[in-house]
Amino acid sequence: MNTSPRISEAEWEVMRVVWASHPITAAGVIAALTRQDPKWHPKTIRTFLARLVQKGALDYEAEGRRYRYSPRVSAAECATEATNSFLDRVFEGSLAPMLAHFVRHRNLRPQEIETLKRILDGKEP
Repeated sequence: MNTSPRISEAEWEVMRVVWASHPITAAGVIAALTRQDPKWHPKTIRTFLARLVQKGALDYEAEGRRYRYSPRVSAAECATEATNSFLDRVFEGSLAPMLAHFVRHRNLRPQEIETLKRILDGKEP
């Protein structure tokens, strides 16, 4: 798949379960999500699974009356899509202001700062 689908915050939760344990049935996803948060409703989860299939994020295999879901995209691909969308919407596509914003407004641990320095030092001018 060339471009990853844009997925909502709730769809991310569903995808995290599928990424962690695939192939997985709808019942398995429902059990995992309701353990995390009892406010999840099984019908809502099934709706999200159907949407994620429609968006191309999930694939399924019929097993009698049950479906086994597997991801069609990786977490990294979805993260890239979400990051690019955020960067375009909030920072007009410019990476430097976004990075500066996070460095100024987040409490970074010294090791995180060192990691960022190494990453930036490794980039070509």
